[in-house]
Amino acid sequence: MKKAMLIYNPSSGREEASQFKDRAIEVLTNLGYEVMEKETQKQDDATHFAKLACERKMDFLLAMGGDGTISEVVNGLAEQENRPLFSFVPLGTVNDFARALGIPLEPDIAIEALKMTNTEQVDVGRIGDKYFVNVVAIGDIASKVADTPVEQKTRYGSMAYLVAGAKALLSNEEVEMTIEHDQGTWKGTSILVLVALTNSVGGFEDLVNSAKINDGKLHVFIIKQAGFTSIARMGAKVMLGTLGEDEGVETFKTERLHIDSNRTLFCNVDGDQGDCTPLNIQVLPKHLNMLLPKKI
Repeated sequence: MKKAMLIYNPSSGREEASQFKDRAIEVLTNLGYEVMEKETQKQDDATHFAKLACERKMDFLLAMGGDGTISEVVNGLAEQENRPLFSFVPLGTVNDFARALGIPLEPDIAIEALKMTNTEQVDVGRIGDKYFVNVVAIGDIASKVADTPVEQKTRYGSMAYLVAGAKALLSNEEVEMTIEHDQGTWKGTSILVLVALTNSVGGFEDLVNSAKINDGKLHVFIIKQAGFTSIARMGAKVMLGTLGEDEGVETFKTERLHIDSNRTLFCNVDGDQGDCTPLNIQVLPKHLNMLLPKKI
């Protein structure tokens, strides 16, 4: 019999995980899996369980939780020798990775979608010794956006990030940066650098509209200008998915990056605090084999 592991965070999505867990197990059992349940209790539990699934050569790994839980699972799977087929049921407030992959945001529908047989290979990013699937943000603004209260994110969703980001950008100073990439070296002043793998960032599904889940590229946005006029203009383009066309933004695609700055800058990796500059970032092309809804 095929073996599957279910990792779920009981505190995700207004504590909805337990409500959907039994249905997920029923679906997996009907698909011919013997299911091992793993409930997270503390930080990094999901990473540990995902590594265990690799060690035990599980056929399938299903996670249930928010972006933080899914990020932990990816960090457990990445670069392991025996990576199982992977999918997840989103229970968070933004669910960027689910949006990018086309996984339904409604948990009950996402569970039913597990019955489909479409698989896709998906890119993963590596920054230092950590991994990401959505975005890395480098700059003082990254820490301020990461500190957005949970209550605001729950109530306002992606708009909470946009408001927090706009406030931070207005008060931030430009920093001298050097960015080495596949096409050469960029030097200049910037208030924020975004390195994205998917089209969905902060709940805005067209922010990086050129990004595909397996194009093997890091999509880099260098935000060069601060001030009210610039931020108002950029905010409108964020909503339209045309940020890369703004005169205050430089953008390019690359497979590797080295980022340094004239002072230490905070790094936000998929919503969690990461390393500080200098940083090395690279893409691991088509690294995860994922079960996803069929494309229409």
